[in-house]
Amino acid sequence: MAHLSIIGTGNMGQAISGLAAKGGNSVELMNSTETKPVTGDIVILAVPYGSVADVIAQRGEQLAGKIVVDITNPLNFETFDGLTVPADGSAAAVIAAALPQSTVLKAFNTNFGGTLVAGTVGAETTTVLIAGDDADAKALLAGVVTAAGLKAVDAGSLKRARELEAIGFLQITLAAAEKITWTGGLAVTN
Repeated sequence: MAHLSIIGTGNMGQAISGLAAKGGNSVELMNSTETKPVTGDIVILAVPYGSVADVIAQRGEQLAGKIVVDITNPLNFETFDGLTVPADGSAAAVIAAALPQSTVLKAFNTNFGGTLVAGTVGAETTTVLIAGDDADAKALLAGVVTAAGLKAVDAGSLKRARELEAIGFLQITLAAAEKITWTGGLAVTN
């Protein structure tokens, strides 16, 4: 079993905490301003993208040697018309550059909290897409996901984070426009 530290106590932090605990993993859930040390082998950044730089400034040294999972969608929430990272990059790439001694993965950004809690998207089992450059780190996170009864799909290298962020952006804008529900979303089938 894995030990997870989740930074961020909002909807997604709570959902991922419950998912990890359901699978028998140990979890510490903390808000982004707490100063207690991060002890997890896997650290989930469950904060808005605009808060990530502050978390890294406060905890960068503590994240060295750990698997850091970026769940953010760097959406321009003022205009809802695009992502706030360069067209050839991603939030995950920015985070990886800021944490060169950590193994950065992109995951959970294409899921709504409700689908993680319910374990389904419509009639389909919730699928968590995972991108990253370290096969062992992806396998460890996939084990956390599948132990809770969800599906995990290796979405490729960390370069695929850009596409995952575009999917997350699309899904959020559809929900905000009430074209889909916040308890629904996009499903992956095989």
